[in-house]
Amino acid sequence: MARRVPSPAIFHKMMAMENSELYQQLRQIWQMLNEPLFRIKEAEISVASVLISILLLVGAVFGSRLISRIVVNQLSRRSVDSGVRDSIAKFVRYALVVMGVLFALDNMGISISSLAAVGAVLMVGIGFGLQNVTQNFIAGIILLIERPIKLGDIIQVGDTSGKVIDIRVRSSIIRTRDEVTIIVPNSKFIAEEVTNESLASGRIRQHIRVGVAYGSDVALVKQVLIEAALQHPEVVQDPLPNALLKDFGESALVFDLRFWCRNIWRIETITSDIRTTIEARFRENKILVPYPRIDVSLVKAEQFSQHERRGRELDQ
Repeated sequence: MARRVPSPAIFHKMMAMENSELYQQLRQIWQMLNEPLFRIKEAEISVASVLISILLLVGAVFGSRLISRIVVNQLSRRSVDSGVRDSIAKFVRYALVVMGVLFALDNMGISISSLAAVGAVLMVGIGFGLQNVTQNFIAGIILLIERPIKLGDIIQVGDTSGKVIDIRVRSSIIRTRDEVTIIVPNSKFIAEEVTNESLASGRIRQHIRVGVAYGSDVALVKQVLIEAALQHPEVVQDPLPNALLKDFGESALVFDLRFWCRNIWRIETITSDIRTTIEARFRENKILVPYPRIDVSLVKAEQFSQHERRGRELDQ
């Protein structure tokens, strides 16, 4: 017996019924999601509005990261200063996130004016409980605008010294030469004294003090010190290193070797290499580095007892 095949008209009707049923189900689900859960004044908060707002926030965060990277790449191609480039990228990122928050609130029907009362309460809380957070936030904005420090700078604030690897709104990240990462609140950069070794230029002058024995050839010592500095590949040739007879010490002639270096991050290693070269050149040229000398006078026991007796008589 042959199987009966439905006609095209019946087939289209069946598909239309199925589509209409699916449409009705989706419509019912959407209506359920749009049913208000609670109200904030005139705003009705539903599951759908919350989900859409979350998607807007997530899209704003990821979109801000992507756009900030594009901004950094475009500014890098135009040879813009790294500090200006990073500041602009951060402002763009924060602005997009704020816009995402505003769109999310607007999607839920919450206007900025309706948050005025809540904002007043938050300001009171900020004034008392969140004072440090607010202070660090404002300090972070000042750092991004004025740029007293920027990424890659070698700084010292308080007892912390290292390289700036990130400047955030609330805090900055500093990495020491021991590869230790330190989180420093931004308010410390505004309230305390900060030493920025990279702000004026990309080089720094370093001093090495060394003492030689009295009677040494001063001209030869200066020549050896300058040549030891010039041998290092990371010492700047212009201006040239200089050696000065700094002081007449108790047991040595004190010299001060001064040289300029561009690699501020490796300054400790560079000075160590130069000291090693100086020690080797001193041995080659028979230049002695004296030990601290102390003159000691020995007194016999009989003389000491006589002096002690006379001291007691004078005291009486």
